[in-house]
Formats: sequence, structure tokens, C-alpha cells
Amino acid sequence: MKRVVTVTVNNNSGVLNRITGLFAKRQFNIESITVGPTGNPAISKMTFIVPMEDPAKMEQLLKQLQKQIDVIKVTDITDKSIVTRELALVKVACPPSVRSEVYSIIEPFRATVIDMGKNMVTVQITGEPTKVEAFIDLLKPYGIKDISRTGVTAFVREQQKPETPQLSILQL
Repeated sequence: MKRVVTVTVNNNSGVLNRITGLFAKRQFNIESITVGPTGNPAISKMTFIVPMEDPAKMEQLLKQLQKQIDVIKVTDITDKSIVTRELALVKVACPPSVRSEVYSIIEPFRATVIDMGKNMVTVQITGEPTKVEAFIDLLKPYGIKDISRTGVTAFVREQQKPETPQLSILQL
């Protein structure tokens, strides 16, 4: 299992280095990291995907992250209802003889051709990491020449409370 940890920070130089250094010090392997500004350019949000470790070790890491200079908020969103997305650019061999086959893979994944050459095509795909992996696996037999992936970013889903009528004793 993998943990999804978000860290909201002041957008200052050196913050990313201090945060990733803490992961390294605690011997957590970062499988994916995304960092970008929020609606406020002075604040950035980091999303980390790390392998599941001992829960006590994870709890200690989260507490140490929260104590770091420039850290505003640390949240482990793994067990919440979340939306995750990743973007990948995939350059695949695509001579005219197999172009229709490759396009038949691209279309159902709602991927987009962003560059085309005589014998090569570059495709952009976004979605759940499992969707991106499945897409790449299907293209491998054609000859993938290059891949660039952004890493995973995530949000907690908006919780909507179902409307349940409340009956009082007087209504019964």
C-alpha cells in the first residue's frame, strides 16, 4: 500500500530540500512528488506518494514535517476519499503500417496526440496512475522511445451528506 501525503508550505527557496531531506533521513522512498503554487503564489502544495511503512514511523514523520520552518499544514489523505491524477507524455514508434492500431489504443484512453512525425507519435495522457500504467503497457509492443511523467497530484473529494429525513416522535 502507498501513502498519499500533502504538505502546504510557504513558497520559499530551500523548503523542498528540507522536506525531502526529512523523508530521506527517516528512510522513506519517495515514489512520486509534485509541487506547485496554489491560488496564492506565496503558498505551494506538495503531494508525496510513499510506500506504506510502519504506522508509528509514518506518524512520527508527519509530526516532524509539521514542525518544519515554512510548513503550514501536513495531511495524510490516504484513507480519505481522494481524486488523483497524473500526466504522461509517451513517444512511441508509429510507422504508417501500425498507425491505425496505435490510434485504436489512444482513443479509448482519451489520450491526445500532441506531436507526430513520419514514424513517431507523441501522446499525452492524464488520469489515475493505474490508467496511465495500463496505457503505457498497451503501447510497449509498438516500441516506446521515451516517457516523461509528472507524478501524482491529489485532492480530497468534497463530501456530500445524503439528505435523510429526520422523523420525530410527534411525526410518527
